[in-house]
Amino acid sequence: MAADETRAGGAKSGQSLGSRAPEFIRKHRLLLLSWQFLIFAIGLAVVVVGIILLPLPGPGWVIIFGGMAIWATEFVWAQLVLRWTKRKVTEATQRALDPKVRRRNIILTAITLVIIGVILGIYLVRFGITMPWNIENQ
Repeated sequence: MAADETRAGGAKSGQSLGSRAPEFIRKHRLLLLSWQFLIFAIGLAVVVVGIILLPLPGPGWVIIFGGMAIWATEFVWAQLVLRWTKRKVTEATQRALDPKVRRRNIILTAITLVIIGVILGIYLVRFGITMPWNIENQ
């Protein structure tokens, strides 16, 4: 196993961990620190926008992971977080595509829809339907 694979916790990967800055930037310490600060600031701005969008309609989580991907171009900790996230998403996808789980989810959805239909039917029989434009002033 290569050194970059062992640093990633034993996971095999085609990409090594660490900075992906251009070579001339990595050769100069001040340029590298400036580059990393810029990447951190841009990633932080994207993550903050994603956090702001979480309670609002929109792709908040996607934007947060986009900010993490920006950070992962320079920081090992972000690369490891993204690898862990990708692994968990892959595992969840495989579980969701399992035929037994899909069958169970379809059955639960059908039962829930029948219950909602029965409750709606009881409500309509008891109270009827009155359109808002037909409501009389009281």
